[in-house]
Amino acid sequence: MPTAVTAVPPAPSASAREHFAAGFAFETDCWDVHDALSRGPDFVLLDVRGPALFAAGHVPGAVNLPQGKIVRSALERWPEDTIFVCYCAGPHCNGAARGALRLAELGRPVKIMAGGVTGWLDEGFALGVGQGSA
Repeated sequence: MPTAVTAVPPAPSASAREHFAAGFAFETDCWDVHDALSRGPDFVLLDVRGPALFAAGHVPGAVNLPQGKIVRSALERWPEDTIFVCYCAGPHCNGAARGALRLAELGRPVKIMAGGVTGWLDEGFALGVGQGSA
């Protein structure tokens, strides 16, 4: 008798490969962001939470731009081809996806940082504190 895990068989390998490979076009992880920040990032890291949460603790180097304030005029300081990486509180929060959707709707290249602040802390990385710019 199959379990709930195997009752629906896995996708064929070719389909699984396509699915998992496509995921990297949409998201990155905390470790890769941390490494890129230490080398001089080629993207803008956006903390899409509100200013109070940002001030209480954020990824160092992030810009605070709450997802509800992602509008064309707020992005004018960055070239059109700037890659954005959004994050929020963590896997229980959909703010990063909301921010990424807004950026995509404005024609901007975007990924999310899987795990958000929770993932960042799980990796053992420190948070910065204080206000940021929007």
